[in-house]
Amino acid sequence: MEFIDSHAHIYSKKFKTDVDDVINRSIDSGVTKIYMPNIDHTSIDDMLELELRFPEVCIPMMGLHPCSINRDFQKELYVVEEWLQKRPFVAVGEMGTDLYWDQSFWAEQQEVFKIQSEWAIQYDIPIVIHCRETIDDTISLVKELKTDRYRGIFHCFTGSVEQAIEIEKLGFWMGIGGVSTFKHGGLDEVIPAINIKSIVLETDSPYLSPVPHRGKRNEPSYIPIIAKRVSELKGMELEEVAIETTRNCLSIF
Repeated sequence: MEFIDSHAHIYSKKFKTDVDDVINRSIDSGVTKIYMPNIDHTSIDDMLELELRFPEVCIPMMGLHPCSINRDFQKELYVVEEWLQKRPFVAVGEMGTDLYWDQSFWAEQQEVFKIQSEWAIQYDIPIVIHCRETIDDTISLVKELKTDRYRGIFHCFTGSVEQAIEIEKLGFWMGIGGVSTFKHGGLDEVIPAINIKSIVLETDSPYLSPVPHRGKRNEPSYIPIIAKRVSELKGMELEEVAIETTRNCLSIF
């Protein structure tokens, strides 16, 4: 079976000593592609180095993470814009909104969301959205900006059935990860209501490891664990989940 990890920070320092082994384990587990979201200017070199070493497997995006937005966000945005002009990327990401850690720059986050969305539309590539504690606000932002060329993934989706329906109506996808395996993760009743054609799989490595690895470093080789949980919740064969989610990823990127 072939799987894709649609969202993994595989360039993280937490993989510094064994990234080759991690990628080889991923390939052995059937994960043929790992899509890497950028964070800010500090993550670009490490991300692109992995692409250079594993060009068929490690595929970079370019964007500015909402937790890196502060009073100097224009400088960070300039770097993103410069890279988008310099060479192709598969998506603008990781971008979005976050009110979990800090609410000081909410206005700036919304402004940057709109700017990065406009770039995605301009280059006809998807966006990959982070929306922690802001899912309703982010859905509203997407509705305001929606065009035929505007598409993407609500990464690390942990919302309600109603929010999932709104996202599906917008023609966006939802990234399902390790939280789906958590006993009190809240997705047991939600995933059965989501169309498999609106789901992509992700690890968000090195974060949010699925059970039985919860609390340890996450890695792309755990994607089959997430796929198995989705198959159980949706009453589908594992192979069917692999086929559909892989097809979804390839159509998005």
